[in-house]
Amino acid sequence: MNFTAKDVQALREMTGVGMMKCKEALTAADGDMNKAVEILREKGLAAATKKAGRIAAEGAVSAIVKDGVGAIVEVNCETDFAAKNEKFTGFAENVAAVVADKAPADLDALLALPYPNSEVTVDGMLKENILVIGENLKIRRFDRYGEGVSVPYVHMGGKIGVLVNMEVSDNIKDSEQVVTLGKDLAMQIAAMRPTYLCSKCVPAEEVAKEEEIIRTQALQEGKPEKAIESIIKGRINKFYEEICLLSQPFVKENKISVSQHVANVAKELGGQITVKAFTRYEKGEGIEKKEDNFAAEVAGMVK
Repeated sequence: MNFTAKDVQALREMTGVGMMKCKEALTAADGDMNKAVEILREKGLAAATKKAGRIAAEGAVSAIVKDGVGAIVEVNCETDFAAKNEKFTGFAENVAAVVADKAPADLDALLALPYPNSEVTVDGMLKENILVIGENLKIRRFDRYGEGVSVPYVHMGGKIGVLVNMEVSDNIKDSEQVVTLGKDLAMQIAAMRPTYLCSKCVPAEEVAKEEEIIRTQALQEGKPEKAIESIIKGRINKFYEEICLLSQPFVKENKISVSQHVANVAKELGGQITVKAFTRYEKGEGIEKKEDNFAAEVAGMVK
């Protein structure tokens, strides 16, 4: 074996291929770096990773409940066209199923798990799909709820996905009305974009910052000093209504809050319902998309 661990690392950085595959290629190439790259390209591995630098800001969110376990995952690709490909959507759904079944600790752990009905890992199938679909693909993030009642909702073919998790008393946990409640809450989350579950979930420093902004605004508006604290209290409640799910007006009946609606449903069914958590993913959010200058591209081609 005419190579070192540093050589394996260097080949990995050159190609993006996994460490074991790089070691195998270097072994087959008797330590020749260029030949090892050729071996990886011949196997299609390096060809797939050459796409890894391209921005994947499209894609889809898949949210499922399998055997009572809720899972949500965002998988990205480069174009909206690819996101509608059945192979792509099937891959996203299968990754969500792996998350539900195996409870991976993080993305690295997820990628190392066996892919359903195959002899490869999730990472291996990801690379296969990169080759077949012809675009860079990335599993960006996932979440999982293993306890309670989870209800999924996917909007606009995967543009937005929501997973709501509730603690429900045994006497009503199989009620269709509980599922309907979960769907209604998920649709509210998709539309209204709450950041937190409840006012107690908002970090103290964020509340303090908002209070200071309100105080400054009130003083600039000429409000009397003795009324400032009352004004802060009122506007902070409005702040909570914007960012906290349970404080928001319920979209289907905006005269009551979400928390009141949940309590009403629980009372009607004769049980207990507590919304414990939710996850909302919007595909591509926070990813800086490349803006192509078509005129400059054409001009560069004719030079």
